[in-house]
Amino acid sequence: MVRTSLDVATIRKDFPILNREVNGRPLVYLDNAATSQTPQQVIDVIVDYYQNYNANIHRGVHALSQEATDAYEEARQKIQRHFNIAKAHEVIFTSGTTHAINLVANGFSSLLKTGDEILVSAMEHHSNIVPWQMLAERTGAVLKVIPMNQNGELVMEAFHELLSEKTQLVFCNHISNALGTINPIKEIIDASHNVGAAVLIDGAQAAPHIKADMQALNVDFYTVSAHKICGPTGVGMLYGKEEWLKKLPPYQGGGEMIAEVTFEKTTYADLPHKFEAGTPNIAGGIAFGAALDYLNHIGLDAIAQYEEELLQYATEKLLAIEGLKIYGTAQHKTSVISFNIKGIHPYDIGTILDKLGIAVRTGHHCAQPIMDFYQIPGTVRASFSFYNTKEEVDVLVEGVERARNMLL
Repeated sequence: MVRTSLDVATIRKDFPILNREVNGRPLVYLDNAATSQTPQQVIDVIVDYYQNYNANIHRGVHALSQEATDAYEEARQKIQRHFNIAKAHEVIFTSGTTHAINLVANGFSSLLKTGDEILVSAMEHHSNIVPWQMLAERTGAVLKVIPMNQNGELVMEAFHELLSEKTQLVFCNHISNALGTINPIKEIIDASHNVGAAVLIDGAQAAPHIKADMQALNVDFYTVSAHKICGPTGVGMLYGKEEWLKKLPPYQGGGEMIAEVTFEKTTYADLPHKFEAGTPNIAGGIAFGAALDYLNHIGLDAIAQYEEELLQYATEKLLAIEGLKIYGTAQHKTSVISFNIKGIHPYDIGTILDKLGIAVRTGHHCAQPIMDFYQIPGTVRASFSFYNTKEEVDVLVEGVERARNMLL
């Protein structure tokens, strides 16, 4: 294996929280799939906004408003460039991936009819299941599920069999938050388009690891949450092809999304403002752009290479523990390991690890259908980022072994 040149020791100095202790022990933060940590460079951008040019955007002629507007729209352009989006107005700021998915689901309520079919994969986060169930209930459309196998991979033969001229929408995550599986989204997008279906890809888990190219993928919708990529919570983006964004009705009514309002009739603003009603998370949007700057400075390729090293190292070390089973052994996966130890509830392992200063996630990870498939109550999930180290992996392994010895 080629070793990465990533200077992790220097990178870790950018993250103030990594210096703290939990329960008297150095923090080992391995819950990155839930939310990543925030570097000082991004924190400084948030502070700078509130200290120096806090104002509402798009509405004021005064200097602060103009400065805030310029910074916010510059962030939109950074997102456009990062994801190779054709037009800046195809970037819609949202409060996160859940908001973005619901925006699209709401819009399709007027476009679907009884008997239409929508496909969703078996390994989705609840936020990419529930909105489509609600959409099916509202419209009479039929929701069908692309199955997965024991390795945590989609059964692509079944997917192609499910596709038909009735298929109107297809939904899939780029990377599974529970298993780390990297799904073959290009194959899914192309096959769906061949039957005339639109495709939404949930990119929340992919964005920290993969620099997705919207034009190369030719996807119709793609969603991202900033807090997964070293940005703040409460902000994200929906990419939508212009042709689709023009077809969908506004998701919310209010200020900013209008062109003209009378009591007789309201006309809507052009993209992207049509979908951005109200005062947005201005500081969050600006910081979203700063987080992308930070990741691009380090390099997504270098990040992916280093995280692959961590994944392989941690997988080998954890599998040496007696009775430990990893769920999600796909050929293509990213730095997530979900595991259980026979005879021990995952919550109990997570509780002991917390006492040792190790932050992991336990439970169903908002992906209950996956846990039902494996007939388990949940897993312990360790998810790694580029600021984690092999020494932290060793601490995790030692902690898991200690938990096993205490609980069996």
